[in-house]
Amino acid sequence: MRRKETKNLAITAIFVAIFLLQTLIPNIGYIRILPTLPAVTTIPLTVSIYSLLMGPIAGTFFGIFWGIARMVQAYTQPGDIVSLMLFQNFAIAVIPSVLAGLFPGLIGKLTAKKKNSIKELSYTFAGAVTSLTNTFFVILLTSLVFMGNSAKLLGHLGSFSQGTPLITALIVALGLNGLVEAVFTAIVTPIIVTPLNKVLRRVG
Repeated sequence: MRRKETKNLAITAIFVAIFLLQTLIPNIGYIRILPTLPAVTTIPLTVSIYSLLMGPIAGTFFGIFWGIARMVQAYTQPGDIVSLMLFQNFAIAVIPSVLAGLFPGLIGKLTAKKKNSIKELSYTFAGAVTSLTNTFFVILLTSLVFMGNSAKLLGHLGSFSQGTPLITALIVALGLNGLVEAVFTAIVTPIIVTPLNKVLRRVG
């Protein structure tokens, strides 16, 4: 039992270190395409891999860590005005991150005893789900939080007329980022998780 706890602690420490590098070093965790909009992030990949390796509970806590870090970053060093406006809100910063950490772990748990081909397919699915969950709930919660004050945010999302529904503008402005992240995470997650699982099983 002690050996397993030590192994889990070591894995968590490594992933926290990777996460901090992604957060603190420019163009590793957040890759900015348009200067006024939130960056494309590779962090869902880290969250997906960690949750698949460690399970849904650990993944949820990692998601909480991501959400709090995202909110702190919005207050201390926001990369753009939209990120500042969105992620200074606790719900928008934390809830999507928590769910993005939970879901891949649940998918991995449900398919843990399936044959290898199904497990590898589930890793691809889990990677996509991680990114899409984050994007979907950021858009949904933002549309709810700014429902009564959409004009304040709408002007920073692009060339939208004042009559444009906020959720439409959010889907257009943030949806492309979400799709890029989802494709990237879906492709890379099984490439990393499959060999890591084999190594961890040998280590015990």
